[in-house]
Amino acid sequence: MKIILIHNQQHLYTETMEDNLNLDSTLENANTSIVQKVGILLVDDHPIVRKGTRELLEGEADFNVLGEAADGLEAIALSAKLNPNVILMDVSMPGMNGIEATKRIKAAQSSVGVLVLTSYDDDAYVFALLEAGAAGYLLKNARDEEIISAVRAVAAGESVLHPSVAKKVLGRFALQSQPPAPQEEELSPRELEVLNIAATGSTNKEIARDLDISPRTVQVHLANIFSKLGVGSRTEAVLYGIRRGWIDPKTLE
Repeated sequence: MKIILIHNQQHLYTETMEDNLNLDSTLENANTSIVQKVGILLVDDHPIVRKGTRELLEGEADFNVLGEAADGLEAIALSAKLNPNVILMDVSMPGMNGIEATKRIKAAQSSVGVLVLTSYDDDAYVFALLEAGAAGYLLKNARDEEIISAVRAVAAGESVLHPSVAKKVLGRFALQSQPPAPQEEELSPRELEVLNIAATGSTNKEIARDLDISPRTVQVHLANIFSKLGVGSRTEAVLYGIRRGWIDPKTLE
């Protein structure tokens, strides 16, 4: 879990998915001479919004806007046809809204990253979309650089939340009590150390340096943590840890 400074007054919350995707070795072995373009689908019922967003994204050499949809049903059809890496999804649209569209797209294409770009930060929308599988949630007042950065983050398998949305999410889960699951295994002292450092946003290499172990050992510890807690990401593991009292929420501030 990481707070990234965008500029001196704005922040974006991102979840590092390096461990899940084993990006350490991937990035080290990548051929940097080849530009891998991110395929993007725009979903918004306002043509002027789609036009402005397309112009912004097409200014980036590594972005390729594959198509546009004006409602949820069209988004589902185009996503199946175009197989984008990232979908920029509005919430309130005629016919089918972004919540249901996200749910159906993720059910059919789990690898597609959905980045919500909307004017609404109502709790009901936020939690419904995150539960539907959205990887990120930005408000339309986000700066151009923030949107571009968020698209790249979601394409890389990370999660991105607008500051006000991140506050809602952390606030809700930090206040919820979570009794142990019937089959839950206790974390070892070392696993608790790894989880607490991961909560600060540290990468595998940073955790390894702090604990004087190898990055590969960190990956093994995180895999064991996910398995024991029945979660699939750092964000879920950290929120679980907060609810169990293993992690002080102040470490996330």
